[in-house]
Amino acid sequence: MKKLDIIYEDKDILVVNKEAGLLTISDGKSDNTLYSEVREYVKKKHKSNKIFIVHRLDKDTSGIVLFAKNEEIKRYLQDNWTSYKREYIAILNGVLKTKIGVIKNYLKENRSHFVYVSKDKRGEYAETLYKVIKTTNNKTIVKINIITGKKHQIRVGFANLGYPIMGDKKYGLNNYPKLCLHASKLEIKINNKTYVFSSKIPSYINKFIK
Repeated sequence: MKKLDIIYEDKDILVVNKEAGLLTISDGKSDNTLYSEVREYVKKKHKSNKIFIVHRLDKDTSGIVLFAKNEEIKRYLQDNWTSYKREYIAILNGVLKTKIGVIKNYLKENRSHFVYVSKDKRGEYAETLYKVIKTTNNKTIVKINIITGKKHQIRVGFANLGYPIMGDKKYGLNNYPKLCLHASKLEIKINNKTYVFSSKIPSYINKFIK
């Protein structure tokens, strides 16, 4: 069994750092997923152990993924999900001139699972906050907080501004081997106790930050 990059574990939750290129859960075509690896891990401890996915990351996005060990905790976390702080790091193509901003879009998805910005308000509302950390070699490093949690909202939001994320083959340019988007920090609250989790930024992203 492949060794998981476990950030934190207790009787209620398991927090894992997902590598880029790995599905969070099955897409119906592949069973090689983070969920299957985590399930195997908990079952190895005891065959009656269960695990529940709380949220997901895109296949090509790396970073923090949260699992619950029982349905009650899963429901609680999902019910409160939009109130939690979810921070990402991304490398954008081009120099973003606005240093601090908010992206507000209405998103729709076509039959090819391509998400796009709708010109009317009949789509899914998505809100993304960002702050520029650094600009270098016609690239911008941004720290991102998502207020909503819509499919591909970060990738589509920046692409729509004209600053697609490096390596985004779907919404930007195939100009880098990997998508430079990483879920770097998660802050949650369970039973009035606050937990803050951070994950190591992959080297292919961190080299731009340094």
